[in-house]
Amino acid sequence: MALIPPDPVSLTIKGKLISVASCFLVILAMAWLGQLASPYSANPYLIASMGASTIIVFIIPNSPLAQPWPLVGGQLVSAATGIICAQMIPTDTLFAGAFAVGSSVAAMLLLRCLHPPGAASALAPILGGEAVKSLGFSFLLIPVGINVAVMLAMAFIINRWLLHHDYPAKHQQRAITPRPNSANNPSPITIGISEQDIQLALYDMDTFLDVSYSELRKLLDTIQKHRFIQLSQPISCGDIMLRNVTSVEYGTEVEDAWKIMHSQNLKALPVIDKSRRVIGIVTWHDFLKFITVDHTENFSNALLKFIRRTPNISSNKPEAVGHIMTTKISVLPETAPIAELIPLMSNQGHRQVPIVNAENRLVGMVHQANLISALYANFNPLQHKTTI
Repeated sequence: MALIPPDPVSLTIKGKLISVASCFLVILAMAWLGQLASPYSANPYLIASMGASTIIVFIIPNSPLAQPWPLVGGQLVSAATGIICAQMIPTDTLFAGAFAVGSSVAAMLLLRCLHPPGAASALAPILGGEAVKSLGFSFLLIPVGINVAVMLAMAFIINRWLLHHDYPAKHQQRAITPRPNSANNPSPITIGISEQDIQLALYDMDTFLDVSYSELRKLLDTIQKHRFIQLSQPISCGDIMLRNVTSVEYGTEVEDAWKIMHSQNLKALPVIDKSRRVIGIVTWHDFLKFITVDHTENFSNALLKFIRRTPNISSNKPEAVGHIMTTKISVLPETAPIAELIPLMSNQGHRQVPIVNAENRLVGMVHQANLISALYANFNPLQHKTTI
């Protein structure tokens, strides 16, 4: 058995140094501002539980326990609970401490602001001596309120602006709800693991994981993708793509692009620059989204009016492909395994994905039918049946 276990914190040396510096600066700022705000030198200006809060907020900022409401609500609610217990049970410290911790945990769970260091804050009014007990509910303002305000402000500055973390986390955990009746509440079928799947699994296990649903889903999706690559044959996007793909440029006229798609029965046209790098894509939807029909004309006439080039110098409608194309596109290198296509097509709704070479130049296109054919050929047992 190793004397030193594996490192539970998956941070680089740089990340660990930044976390250490953040904890040092936050505690220093809390103590300094608390000392300035405290009217009496004998009053406390820093509570011990803030040391534990700095670890949660600055080392695991994506944790549901490190978000603003758990930090603020957990500390203030717990401190208020401790003050009440200290005043109601002034003579029995042992029972008052136990009741304060139990009550603070119950309050945090009910208010959905669970923050483990809050339980320590509940003990501070009971074990802090007469200097703390004499403060009464002003203890919530100095030092707890100032400590929490400083930590929250620096959490935004350090996590969001300096380290570029998503703080507060965009997708926090929701309350776990009972398993819905699938017959009465049908839900759309999606490929991969959804947040609802994770929610139901945790409900069945009756457990809590210190990670948000979105982060856990990313982890499981990545595991699925790598497992799929291991189980499947090494098929790349370049193996199944359509080559010699017809494309247009930014300045191609809308009428010409329409004729190309209509004559070749294409559903999409990649838009490239002079170096054949993909800058957008044009689909049937990109044509139709600019058409408006009023009561005086029908759809066919409105479509023809939009497609035909304007003979005049000026125009009140888009004339070039670059004006109507979709710029938010996803491309994959030809060496990428076909597993990379699955989330793009199944979850993000892409019907076709441009494929590029090592120089990021267009070399082909993969449509949904190409991916389905490859998956069928790879996993259909009849395809691998040995002939005697």
